[in-house]
Amino acid sequence: MSVEPVQQERITVINEAITIEREGAVGWLILTRPGQINAINDQIRQGAPQALSELEDDRQIRVIVIRGEGERGFCAGADIKEKRGEETPLQVRQRLEGSRWIGSLDSISKPVIAAIHGYCMGGGLELALACDIRFAAPDAVFALPETGLGLIPGGGGTQRLCRVVAPGRALDMLLTGDRMTARQAHDIGLVSRLASEAATLREEVLAFAERIAAKPPAASASVKRAARAALELDLRQGLDLELDLFALLAPSKDAREAALAFAERREPRFTGE
Repeated sequence: MSVEPVQQERITVINEAITIEREGAVGWLILTRPGQINAINDQIRQGAPQALSELEDDRQIRVIVIRGEGERGFCAGADIKEKRGEETPLQVRQRLEGSRWIGSLDSISKPVIAAIHGYCMGGGLELALACDIRFAAPDAVFALPETGLGLIPGGGGTQRLCRVVAPGRALDMLLTGDRMTARQAHDIGLVSRLASEAATLREEVLAFAERIAAKPPAASASVKRAARAALELDLRQGLDLELDLFALLAPSKDAREAALAFAERREPRFTGE
């Protein structure tokens, strides 16, 4: 993989709850509230979309990974210590409509991986569901416990979960609020990869992300766009989109380089063109 020299600082602090770390072609978006198991507060709601935008605009970055700091977990959900006054249903609706921060992931063209350890609950699981790939440590624990609190998931959980796992499995999780182990989550397809042990999660996710980053970025962005569109389009529209994207990629410099490198039995040098 050939990329231009990195110009940015390796570490960028967005605010007290969000930090960016650049490692070659991989950009880490880190939740930095370990004392609260990275519970979601307004700093995360505001800082995560800003960090995603920076990484999306950074041409050096080809894959984004979201992880939580600290030993206890990826993200335990909303911070229950955040006090809200009494609100009407309309006021709640307006507040949540104005902070659909997880939805900012839907506009990211680069592959996004959730590196999950420990607790991944409520809004934390909703954040992970909005990522393209979920890579979990063996100690990860998953749940959407909102119905036990007289609520339902409000950050996309009811919609995205049914798009990731079978509807029956999704309703089982949503109605019971039961906790699920990493192995159980892998068995139903909620996560696609498991680390060999919790201590090596970061190392294994980085190696995995670098494998994806080594591929032509336009191809990665296009295949992500086509696959995600399959959830919304009918088959004919999806096939048309796939054909359009294939046609755009076929004459690219990276596609020609891939063919040439194969013929010359060498590693390709992709430039993103």
